[in-house]
Amino acid sequence: MGAALSVRAPLLAAFRQPMVADTKVDFHDIVTIHDRQTEEMLKSYIGERVGGSRFIGEEGGASGDGPIHWYIDPIDGTANFAAGLAFWCVSIGAVVNGEILAGVVLDPVTGNVFTADISGAWLNGERLRSRARPGESDAMVVTSYPVARDFRLDGRTHALDNFATLAERFCTVRRTGSAALSLCHVAAGWCDAAIGFGVNAWDVAAAILILRQAGGRYDAYGLGKVEPNAAEFSCPGYVAVGANGNYPTLGTIAERVSAHRIERRVYQIGSPTAFNAES
Repeated sequence: MGAALSVRAPLLAAFRQPMVADTKVDFHDIVTIHDRQTEEMLKSYIGERVGGSRFIGEEGGASGDGPIHWYIDPIDGTANFAAGLAFWCVSIGAVVNGEILAGVVLDPVTGNVFTADISGAWLNGERLRSRARPGESDAMVVTSYPVARDFRLDGRTHALDNFATLAERFCTVRRTGSAALSLCHVAAGWCDAAIGFGVNAWDVAAAILILRQAGGRYDAYGLGKVEPNAAEFSCPGYVAVGANGNYPTLGTIAERVSAHRIERRVYQIGSPTAFNAES
């Protein structure tokens, strides 16, 4: 938690100030100097305090060697951050032997700190308990699907049909732009479910543990991009549901997207994600 809190002040100082945004894969996928600087600050903070650390970050890739693997997204929701929209976060997940053991997601704007370890999940030090409305017609779903990349992978007709199904079946659908913070909102009961098909390990490693330890459910979908036995946090697709929520439509859409991408062989197993669809 200390690492995440250590970068809050400089991020808030930069937020809603003039900044230059560069592109990575294409103009939909942006990065700022603050992403890169924050990742280096987090790695330095953790590396000085925890020996045997290996870092897997969105901006710097993998570095270091050791049994503790830190999955770091310095700014999950970069497009929101750069535009001045207050829905972005810092995400840090600790993994040992393929198991997520601890995670922290900081919302710098509100100051909310979501944490979890193998004993439970907390929001600002208070025990976190997930809750969701039981039926689809009352529920709010958050998603970033579809983005331009999904049109290329699924085809416009399929992707828009999937989104139309969400809009018709659920009370409300919101597009948020940060997978980690969306999952934490499900964990807190501030929305009922989330679904996505373009995340990376650094986006979700921390939030998966937070959600599950709060009592929510996280189902991962490899979509033909990773090996069948791959760790759930490495899978690009997910359905996340708060406690007591029963939303079969989400599973139906996820299975449809999965079958379509596997059939079309849109990925080579182990290939990098074209870009972060939820940034």
